[in-house]
Amino acid sequence: MKNENARKHILWKVSDSNSSVYLLGSVHFADSSFYPLDSAITVAFEHSDELGVELDMGDTSVIQKIIELSAQRGLLPEGESLDRILPADVQNSLDSLCMAWYIPLGTFNRYKPWAAAMTLSSVAIGRKGLNPIYGIDVYFLRAASERGMPILSLETVEDQVNALTGEGTLDSLSIYYVKSTLRDMPLLDSSITMMVRAWKTGDVAMFRGAMELESQPEDAMDSLLSEELNERIYTSRNRKMAKKVEGLLASDRKVFIVVGAAHLVGKDENVIDLLRAKGFTVEQQ
Repeated sequence: MKNENARKHILWKVSDSNSSVYLLGSVHFADSSFYPLDSAITVAFEHSDELGVELDMGDTSVIQKIIELSAQRGLLPEGESLDRILPADVQNSLDSLCMAWYIPLGTFNRYKPWAAAMTLSSVAIGRKGLNPIYGIDVYFLRAASERGMPILSLETVEDQVNALTGEGTLDSLSIYYVKSTLRDMPLLDSSITMMVRAWKTGDVAMFRGAMELESQPEDAMDSLLSEELNERIYTSRNRKMAKKVEGLLASDRKVFIVVGAAHLVGKDENVIDLLRAKGFTVEQQ
């Protein structure tokens, strides 16, 4: 009999009438303290035939395409500069952060606002001692390669780069993203600490709380922009991921899927809730 009090993980088994897949939430930046992984996770992986990830980052052609598209869509045209786009107060905050981090002023001037915000977050996480080489998705990509296991990408390079560079967004939303990222920097240490603890203990509520540990929008417009930001980065992608999982179950494929934990535990239309709403049996492991 299954022990209901057994330790849980950011891992779910999703089943229909005759097949199942596993969904593991990844932290893309981690450290050696995350390893070795609990046997509940590794056994689920070993019992699967394929690995599903957001993108197969072990494929050099994927990496090359990401680099090319990120440069095309994340950098400003020649002659334009971020410091001429951002409002003075936001630029002053960016300059102050660069000085605090000993980053030369103007480092981000070639970046479009959205890409600058994403890069700032990555730098901040790295300053906490976390590194993508220890990322949970990277671990399983390596393990799948060693096993000769087929790897399935749930997203296209174009879709992910568009989401992470803000391609096609209004200037007001891109600027808000930089503004909110800078405003929330003082809370980032606490947020990261909570996320790490939540992942290691399988505490979904804590992980969601860490995601929501941010300053409140200053006005109604900020609230609307915050909702649109969440839609672009998470919700729209969650719907596509859930649809992919639904297709895998319909094909009776045994897949171990690793995607960013935020896609599985976020408050708005996360992948787990979407699959549960479609009538699948969903069990946290």
